[in-house]
Amino acid sequence: MSRARSKARRGALQALYQWQLAGGDDSLASIESQFLAERELGDIDAEYFHELLTEVGRRRADYDQRIAPLLDRPLEQLDPVEHAILWLGSYELEARWDIPFRVVIAEAMELTKQFGGDNAHRYVNAILDRLARELRAAERALPT
Repeated sequence: MSRARSKARRGALQALYQWQLAGGDDSLASIESQFLAERELGDIDAEYFHELLTEVGRRRADYDQRIAPLLDRPLEQLDPVEHAILWLGSYELEARWDIPFRVVIAEAMELTKQFGGDNAHRYVNAILDRLARELRAAERALPT
């Protein structure tokens, strides 16, 4: 796992969280600029950070439709941190075949443990595992 890419995921999570709290009033592009200008992001993979924000921002409605049936509550009741992590995981499972599904889920779990509520990582793990069964069935069938 690339440390710079992990930092990009963390930054994207924080930016998506901020964007949700602002009610989507700020553009993700302005939040991205703010993050890059104001935060000490160190050796972040800035290109991947940009990709995550751009693609999740563009496709979040599709991801909501995909994850909603997997939830045990209405989408609107999903914690914003968990929601953002599920968007990021959905994007990586769907579009980034270069990242093994186990890595996608492990990274999501770490973010959830760090920023989510107690035991939220179990919930996120269950949702992303079910999503991986759908999106990465061939990869999941390979011997480990």
